[in-house]
Amino acid sequence: MLSNIGIPGLILILVLALIVFGPKKLPELGRAVGDTLREFKKSTRALTEDIEEDIKEAAAALDKNETKG
Repeated sequence: MLSNIGIPGLILILVLALIVFGPKKLPELGRAVGDTLREFKKSTRALTEDIEEDIKEAAAALDKNETKG
């Protein structure tokens, strides 16, 4: 998603954020965005692990049923 934004694009975004939020709110905003992204990544990682675990359990159950029948 952000791979298409170059250095000029990032500078433009930072300047706009500075104008809109001001220099005093910018560190606070950056911290909030960082915390949000960290929580999002943590949640997606946990969801991925849960799905992978469910797939492994289903595969094990399927293998068990195939060996019986």
